[in-house]
Amino acid sequence: MTGCSDDEEQSDEGEETNNKKQHQKKKTKKEKGSKAEKHVSFPPDELIVSGFSEHRDNDRKGDSCVTLAEVMSAYEQSCSRHQVEPKECVLQQLQQGVCVGGGVKCLDLKGERLDQRSCEALEAVLKSLHFDFINLQAAQLEENGAASLLDMILYYESTTHLDISDNGSMGTSCWRALAHLIKQSVRLSRLDVCNVPLVNYPAQSLSKALLTGRLTALHLHNAQLSGVPLYTLISALRSNKALIELHLTDNQLNSYQDALQLGDLLRYNTTLQTLQLSNNEVADAGLEELCDGLRHQTAGLKVLLLRNNQITADGMVHLAKALPVLRILQVLDLGENLLGNEGIQVIREPLMQNTSVLQLGLAKTDITCEGAVALAEFLAESHQIEQLDLCHNEVKVGGLMALCLALRINSSLTTLDVDPHRPSQDQDEFLTDTQKRLQSEIVQRCIANADRSNINMETSESLPAEAEGTTRLQTETTHR
Repeated sequence: MTGCSDDEEQSDEGEETNNKKQHQKKKTKKEKGSKAEKHVSFPPDELIVSGFSEHRDNDRKGDSCVTLAEVMSAYEQSCSRHQVEPKECVLQQLQQGVCVGGGVKCLDLKGERLDQRSCEALEAVLKSLHFDFINLQAAQLEENGAASLLDMILYYESTTHLDISDNGSMGTSCWRALAHLIKQSVRLSRLDVCNVPLVNYPAQSLSKALLTGRLTALHLHNAQLSGVPLYTLISALRSNKALIELHLTDNQLNSYQDALQLGDLLRYNTTLQTLQLSNNEVADAGLEELCDGLRHQTAGLKVLLLRNNQITADGMVHLAKALPVLRILQVLDLGENLLGNEGIQVIREPLMQNTSVLQLGLAKTDITCEGAVALAEFLAESHQIEQLDLCHNEVKVGGLMALCLALRINSSLTTLDVDPHRPSQDQDEFLTDTQKRLQSEIVQRCIANADRSNINMETSESLPAEAEGTTRLQTETTHR
């Protein structure tokens, strides 16, 4: 018996009827002693229906006082009942783990082969302990075993972070169980499903679950999302009010229909705070769609990561239009895009007008001293920028000198990343010493800004208490 109802997950009555027939066949096989018999010891149907959350909480409370040694013993007995060898990695992790309030940091099963019996034997562990992270990456999950395992994780609320990446053999019942887990779990907050094609039914089931799920972070790297799968996903996320982080790297997302969908997401979703789109093909045209979506936001996205997206100086025209009106975005990473000095010149003044961006990533963007000088002009005018990454750019003495002069005025920048000096045989000794001195000054001025920022923060935190004390003193004086 599992904690997942077929009626909830299937919209097609024919499919439901077939599943019932298959379930009846399984029961018949079970009576005949089938080797595929399931041994998961869930309560009867009436208990799950009538008091799912109450019984689950009671199970957890009842087992919260067990020791790790007792859990190990229970796991070994469970493996014996299921006629499977205990996983050595599980025993080692339990032996080395530290149990706090019925919880252990991690259950790492990455790369372990988990067949149906191995999955069902894990119930003894899952019912007794709560894990911060369960790693099932590349666990070679079989469909029935995976579905049972996911149902157990839901029933016992076993983890807050689940990684099932690199499991390409998951079938329909497994995706159905995963969708039910997303919809019903009150503890699961982060899910990683990477290096698995999310096409057709997987994309549909996942998207439907996200309509009502409580996930706050979703990682779908290299999931072949371009086209219809992304459209299906974004359709659900437009109205989602729980998800805070969405990571979509390496999905070949293009500058046309994919970027259009992402722009719509930013127009209608005000809950999402982090959007990771690195290593895609958004390009200049796609950046225009994203910027248009950002301009509509009065709350929402704070972090936008666009590394390696074939963006050029032409795309900076669209960003230049958006920057002055952005009020929410705090982190913008444009690294590994060929912006060049021309692109930096385009966004120089808009950056000065912007009041929200705190961290700007421009690593490996083909910037030389000319671009560094333009950024120095921005730094001299900015009162809020905190971090600037210029690594892997040809910023020499002239650019470093401009940045140093800007830092004598700027009081907010606490981190300025530039490549460490690498002396060459043909470089003048004076230039080498000058470059070292300028880099040292940059570091020292950033440290001074950071110290000043910490002092201001501590002062601002103490002001309310001091103000309260002053008010009390004035009141007492008035009464006297």
